[in-house]
Amino acid sequence: MEAVAKLRNCPMSPRKMRLVVDLIRGKKVNEALNILKFTKKEASTWLEKLLLSAINNWEQKHGGGAADSADLFIKTAFVDGGMVIKRFQPAPHGRAHRIRKRRNHVTMIVATNKVSETESK
Repeated sequence: MEAVAKLRNCPMSPRKMRLVVDLIRGKKVNEALNILKFTKKEASTWLEKLLLSAINNWEQKHGGGAADSADLFIKTAFVDGGMVIKRFQPAPHGRAHRIRKRRNHVTMIVATNKVSETESK
């Protein structure tokens, strides 16, 4: 069983967000929360909230079951580019430089580890 959480239009470039997403992809939920808590990048605070939301979505989907005993892991996490806001900044000799303020969309899927349940039987 799995649950999805999405973060839309996060005001950060997708490249910076992917650096942190790559750290937690495929990890167990508790391990991923520890990694995000001690990572110094701004993206870790956004992803920590998103992961907690995904865990809560899983609990709501399964009738309020405890996520601690479910052995959850991050099945899929990816970052897509979002809307780009374009601005101009004055430059020397009457020119103008374009500034692109990038945004991103993050999708995170949390699932139970079915392999460990079948091996324990």
